[in-house]
Amino acid sequence: MLWHAIAPSRRYTKASHDVVRHPRLCSDAKVLILYVQGLPDGCTELALSEHARKLGIKGRAFQRAKEQLVMCGFVHERRVCGERGRWVTQQLFANVPLTEAEVLGLWCDAGIDAGVDSVVASPPSARFPTVGQPRGRTVGHQLPVDEDREKNSPHPPTEVPDADAAQVLEPLTAEEMEAERVLLSLRHASHGLRLGVAEARSLLAQTVEWLRRGVPGGELRRVLSSDLPQDGVRCAVGFLRHRLEQKMPEAVISVRAVEPARPPSDPPPPPPPAVPRYVAPLVTCAGPGTEHVFRAMAEETECPDCQQAAAWARWAERRAADLGVDLADDATAAVEAGRDPNGWRGRLAAAAAGVPGDPGAS
Repeated sequence: MLWHAIAPSRRYTKASHDVVRHPRLCSDAKVLILYVQGLPDGCTELALSEHARKLGIKGRAFQRAKEQLVMCGFVHERRVCGERGRWVTQQLFANVPLTEAEVLGLWCDAGIDAGVDSVVASPPSARFPTVGQPRGRTVGHQLPVDEDREKNSPHPPTEVPDADAAQVLEPLTAEEMEAERVLLSLRHASHGLRLGVAEARSLLAQTVEWLRRGVPGGELRRVLSSDLPQDGVRCAVGFLRHRLEQKMPEAVISVRAVEPARPPSDPPPPPPPAVPRYVAPLVTCAGPGTEHVFRAMAEETECPDCQQAAAWARWAERRAADLGVDLADDATAAVEAGRDPNGWRGRLAAAAAGVPGDPGAS
């Protein structure tokens, strides 16, 4: 790396190497330190964000640079209450890190209280009210005490809960709790299906019936939240009640439900006897070769291997008859030897050999 530097003779700012080489400050934070340090005396009333905006440091970049300056002790802030009760944020900017004890003296020298969120006492205003001079009291235009309290009370009397609302909030069973959980979770699928607790409990009877008929909670949630109207759901309770009634699945009829009830003193009926599994008998194979047996499932006389060998032999006989050759002891060899020379294999071999006059030669 080549290095070339010319010291400026005017309009420059001295920067400490501790600032330029600070490991915890980004480039924007270092530029802000140098920029604010070189400001003239009449330009210090602006906030740090205004100076950063002039340098093109905005948004998240400024927030990140400011957080680093505050963390390293270059920027200190304090909220004070100024004139007419308005809160003002005072900023202290330094080109060297300062501790809280060092900053405390600077706040006191500047006339700012040292407490956090302090209040600057100001004398009361000597101005006249803008509404004019005070007047005498007007008599005879006040409402009665009872009527005034009834209409203008900021805290109206608490309504007594009715018996129906208290009955809805009774403890639920396990099935009813599962049904309520499914109904309240519909708000995650669509904002139009948002239900309150009282609205959800008004649909518990139909929802529990779905669960008793074997429909799991996930499938019930999918049925209730799918294929919604394009213009949205106007009334979630009415929409869900109609869908629960119209899409109710068939009831599962249990066999035990139709059995006659027996007295508790009678012993339970014995279980039905187990049916033994059918095992086919062993049969001696009638095919050639060494004597062997197999299990015949449908009165077969030959095992599967012998049946397959016989099928191949019959195919070889038909093939030999088509080719016009006699079968030897080895039927497969006879078939291979008696192939038609005008077949595709013969024409391919003749074309490869280049026999003249052959219709298959090229």
